[in-house]
Amino acid sequence: MERASDTLQRVMAEALKRLPAEQLPEAAWDFAAGRAVAEKTRVLGCDASGDASGERLVLVVEVPDANWRAQLSAMAPQFLSRLRPFLRVERIEFKLARPQDERRGR
Repeated sequence: MERASDTLQRVMAEALKRLPAEQLPEAAWDFAAGRAVAEKTRVLGCDASGDASGERLVLVVEVPDANWRAQLSAMAPQFLSRLRPFLRVERIEFKLARPQDERRGR
């Protein structure tokens, strides 16, 4: 008998494959990171960095502080293994969120 978590993973994978390309990075991150992490982070984009071997994607994720960046960077290999079935992502770049006042231009 299939475990409920395996069924949920399969259903989510099928749903992600049907999303438009512009929605995929954020949805894939939410899936790969899990709800608790996804609620504290924000996908800024999925940038291409080309080289001689072809295009490589870098998922850029905003994090609240340096502690989050350090912890998530250590977990990057796990996130990448969950992301790769949906995105051709080579690495994840974690950027610090700017303070609220700075974001407003003060």
